[in-house]
Amino acid sequence: MKHAMIFVNLPVADLAASRAFFEALGYTFDERFSDENAAGLLLGDTQVAMLLRRDFYQTFVPDKQVADARSASEVLVCLSAESRDEVDALADGAVAAGASAGRTEDHGFMYGRSFDDLDGHTWEIMWMDPAAVEAGPEAYAAGQS
Repeated sequence: MKHAMIFVNLPVADLAASRAFFEALGYTFDERFSDENAAGLLLGDTQVAMLLRRDFYQTFVPDKQVADARSASEVLVCLSAESRDEVDALADGAVAAGASAGRTEDHGFMYGRSFDDLDGHTWEIMWMDPAAVEAGPEAYAAGQS
């Protein structure tokens, strides 16, 4: 089955602050999916992160506790980048905008950094050599040995 779009829903404590944070990183929002309860963060042509006020998010899961991403993890959002420099620019920009720096992984053909946003959601930014994408990371790495 193939899906036309993906919407990742994330609870946030302060919708305006979260929106400003991602705008500081150069992201834009789809106003068709934004109102006083939600902001549709555009991650690509068919990828949207829905930043939802915590109380509004709760309405979608009334019988479950909404996780606090500062103390528990339920999802890692990983975004691809065009280059190692783009990985660094986005991760550095996030930290400058108030994020907490996460880990760095450098395997030569694959490079990534992560950060936790204002609500503690972990975002990973990753670049992979196009040849490794084509072959698959493990096969590419094995061929480089």
